[in-house]
Amino acid sequence: MHALTKWLKLTPPRVLAGGFALIIAIGTLLLSLPAATASGVRMPFVDALFTATSATCVTGLAVMNTGTYFSLFGQIVILVMVQLGGLGFMTTATWFSIALKRRVSLQGRLILKESFNQTNMQGIVRLIVRVFLYSFTIEGIAAVYFSLHWAQEYPVGRAIYYGIFHAVSIFNNAGFELVGGYSNYVGDVGMNIVTMAIILLGGIGFIVISDLLDYPKTRKLSLHSKVVLSATFILTGVGAFVIFLFELTNPYTLGALDWPSRFLSAFFQSFTLRSTGLNTVDIASLREATQFFMIVIMFIGSAPGSTGGGIKITTFAVLVGALVAMVRGKEDVVLFRHRLSKSDVYKATTLTLISVVMLVFATMLLSTVQDQEFLKIMFEAASAFGTVGLSMGLTEELTLPGKLLIIFLMYVGRIGLVTLAFALQPNPKKELYRYPEGKIIIG
Repeated sequence: MHALTKWLKLTPPRVLAGGFALIIAIGTLLLSLPAATASGVRMPFVDALFTATSATCVTGLAVMNTGTYFSLFGQIVILVMVQLGGLGFMTTATWFSIALKRRVSLQGRLILKESFNQTNMQGIVRLIVRVFLYSFTIEGIAAVYFSLHWAQEYPVGRAIYYGIFHAVSIFNNAGFELVGGYSNYVGDVGMNIVTMAIILLGGIGFIVISDLLDYPKTRKLSLHSKVVLSATFILTGVGAFVIFLFELTNPYTLGALDWPSRFLSAFFQSFTLRSTGLNTVDIASLREATQFFMIVIMFIGSAPGSTGGGIKITTFAVLVGALVAMVRGKEDVVLFRHRLSKSDVYKATTLTLISVVMLVFATMLLSTVQDQEFLKIMFEAASAFGTVGLSMGLTEELTLPGKLLIIFLMYVGRIGLVTLAFALQPNPKKELYRYPEGKIIIG
């Protein structure tokens, strides 16, 4: 009993993992109610669990059409879960404590530090205030634009509702939509640019946004912000180029568009690979080379402290830095004239290896319960782990074991493998001794 009590000690990783699980559980119960569907027929429990996990983990994979299957109540439940999942339940709870003029406890600060992957607690509460300010400002501006745009197609009330829903969904990188797909706006410059802008802001994370807003005063960016911004623009640019190159002559995707729409669509699809999951071209019609490339980018994911999943873009940058250092025969990994600690390189390597093994194993399991093409299955698994939400059409055809596997991948992708590992392990003990160093031959 003592051992069980000790294991159940509420450490920050366990609080974070449990908090997301609690939101998913409540959302599942609400979506299981007859009032959540447009038909009034109770949604199957596993489908409600899948939708709640997808919304809370801001993924966007959907077994049912969000705009037609769910009632207004069901859509609002999804929207609230997306907002809570994007901001984080602990962030929301802390904001309410601040609003009620209550002091944030040391335990709460530790959990917030874990939630935003910070190295210390200095300024963490001030960051939470900024998170809410940034979120609602960006979502508000986007909602106004979307509402004005859709007011030309729908009644004013519905246009405003659609504007708010999509602003929240896209900024939090969830990808749920109510308008029957973004392919209707493949050539709409305004819709594409605004959507890409809020995808970018949601994907780089609140820490980087705060750094950028402080830049006119401080005239400097942190190493984290420099790495996130440079890696984001490089990967987005490379992604747009590869998609454009591979799909230019594909008559089912970019080949069917005019030249301006081809460029716009290539960039839009590259942006959405960060974690959003919207698409202006049919993903299933893309060439296999493009689909496999998208799997790689989805696996990398977005920035720490954002609403995206994957191994994180900073992890990828550290791996590239380690590769460059090894090829040059250098001992230190250097990014922007800053030497990275060995522990950071070790952590990045370990996280990537575990993620690769988990994704491969999950894809193998999924291929045994789904009678589909292997690439289609791998794409679904990578999309779930990266909390992206893009699909080649497999989501609606998932079996019960397939849905449970995707649910697990979405959950792990959102809270992070490191957080989950620390949440599950017993309380670590400090080692009292070290083994002698040994030598092995590498390569």
